[in-house]
Amino acid sequence: MAATVTTRCGWSEVNDLMRAYHDTEWGVPVHDDRRLFEFLVLDAFQAGLSWAIILNKRERFRRAFDGFDAARIARYSSRRIERLMVDPGIVRNRLKVTSTIGNARAFLDVQAEHGTFDTFIWQFVGGQPKQHAWRSMKRIPVTTKQSDAMSKALKARGFRFVGSTICYAFMQAAGMVNDHLTTCFRHEVIRGLGTVR
Repeated sequence: MAATVTTRCGWSEVNDLMRAYHDTEWGVPVHDDRRLFEFLVLDAFQAGLSWAIILNKRERFRRAFDGFDAARIARYSSRRIERLMVDPGIVRNRLKVTSTIGNARAFLDVQAEHGTFDTFIWQFVGGQPKQHAWRSMKRIPVTTKQSDAMSKALKARGFRFVGSTICYAFMQAAGMVNDHLTTCFRHEVIRGLGTVR
């Protein structure tokens, strides 16, 4: 009896951590504000780096940034910034660290204006995940008109490290788009999730 072969998106076949992330999280619609903020922070730190590096440091990021509690991060002092800058478990980029604090404040402002960040951010895909049917990694875009609009709106609200490419990576992570290849076992699973809240 032949063993069953699980076909995944090629980018995930780096290590067990990447495969687990691909198989359980990537593309699953997220409507929890804290998790949305986590992806926003991590995608900003990914700029110029590989997702594998960030994923490997994810648990340390969670500890360093108080479980991605935006209200707590928004109050970080200069002393706390210096502590983060000597933490070997995270990416020690001062601009990204200070941007995370500013983004936490902007995040809280969006929550105050819209009730939840979820309500605000999902408007860019009309409240429904965009279902794609890519057959090749080469066809998947790095930006779209939706990520362009999201980037522009976030920047207008004071967010930093939210260029269109970062916004599109965020959309993929948060399940706002289904970019699993049609050959991937997760494609139809994600398609079936819809917008469960």
